[in-house]
Order: sequence, then structure tokens, then C-alpha cells
Amino acid sequence: MAVKKYIPNLFTLLNLFSGLIALVYAFHSDFKMAFVWVCAGIFFDFWDGFLARILKAQSPVGLQLDSLADMVTSGVVPGVVVYKLLSISYGISRSMDLGNDLLLRYVPYLGFVITLASCYRLAKFNVDTRQTESFIGLPTPANALFILSIPLVLEQYYPSGFIFETLANPYVLIGISFLSAYLLNAEIPLFSLKVKSFEFNKIKLQVFFLLLCIVLIVFLKYLGVTLSILSYIILSVINNSLAKKEAKV
Repeated sequence: MAVKKYIPNLFTLLNLFSGLIALVYAFHSDFKMAFVWVCAGIFFDFWDGFLARILKAQSPVGLQLDSLADMVTSGVVPGVVVYKLLSISYGISRSMDLGNDLLLRYVPYLGFVITLASCYRLAKFNVDTRQTESFIGLPTPANALFILSIPLVLEQYYPSGFIFETLANPYVLIGISFLSAYLLNAEIPLFSLKVKSFEFNKIKLQVFFLLLCIVLIVFLKYLGVTLSILSYIILSVINNSLAKKEAKV
């Protein structure tokens, strides 16, 4: 039993380790490898909670350790990625007269709004008893995938086209940063992706979402990842609306 209780924490530390590697790649603008390592961190993040429940090794230390690891993998890394994207975008856009040198120097730091919002969300999550079965606000791992997919979409559609020109626009990137910060802490219930029953009526929304993600990623590649996260939010809002209508009947 003494050994088993440390296994979930080992996976949590592997999440943190993956996040640190992703951070190094992000600082060097290697966004594809940063995405790969963030995915690895999210994988370990899923299994640490699963193993803690299976092994009955849940602990206050494990809870805090999980949040600290997520803060790096799903909080700091996305902030650095947007900081780098804004730096690159403003560097490319100097000829567009987007502002003076002072503006060009400090605006990229707005990317860290995502990191601040992630920190606040993780702190709230640890004390919010409403989020045991589902989520309120976008989970930090889902937000990290959304943000990390953006530079890969830019590479996918480089060097021109509506999608590239839109996402490469610094004002759009700033808007995405603040939208991300809002979604992380918004009072929007999001359906759980955990399958606790194999009755189709109880998991049909999760099954539909999974199939939708597969189709989007197969046909649209990295853009499919971005759209999958947006679909998760939209489907949750629709599901909440339908649930409210059923409750009134």
C-alpha cells in the first residue's frame, strides 16, 4: 500500500516534466513539438486521476500537486505560445503601422493573460464542489489544446488564405487570449467526457462528440483540433439549453 499511493503522484510529475519540455520547445518557437509534449502531459494528467481512484490513493497532496503540474503544462505553456505568436506577428506587421516601438515591445505580454486566468481557474477548481461530475468553465487541458493548435493551423495554411491571415493578425490573437481567459472562468457548465455507463441514452452526447472530433481531425488536421474544442463548448451550451427546457416541461 505504501508504494501504491505514490504511483498517481509519479504520473502527475510526468505531466509536469512533459510541460517543462513543452515550455523549452515553445520558447524556441518549435510549436509542433510543444504541442506533442503538452498532449503527453494531458495523457499523464488523465491517468494520475484515474489511478488515484482505482488504487484509492487520493490525497490532499496529490490534489495540490496535480494543480501545480497543470499550471505549467496547461497554463504557462499556452501563455508562452501566444507571447511568441504575438512577437512574431508584430515583427511581421511592422510595415502595417500597427503602433510605435513601445507598443510592439510590450503587447506580446498580453499572451500571459491566459496563464493568469489558468491559475485562477485551477485554484477555483480545487475548492468548487460543483465540479465533481462535470466542469464549469473550460478545463485548462482543453484550453491548452485549443491554444497550442493555433500555430499549427498557421503552419498548415501558410503562407496565405483567409484562415492564415485571420489567425496571424495580432488583434485576433489578443482577442483569442482574452476569450480564452473568459472561457476558463465563465459560469458555463460543460458536459463531462467521463463514461460511467454504457447505456447509449446516457452517453450519446459523448459518443457524438467523439465521432465529431475524429471526423474534424481526420479531414482538417490541426484545424480540426481547434474546432473540436469550440464544438465542445457549443454542444455544452446547446445541451444546457435543452436540459432547461426539459426541466420546465
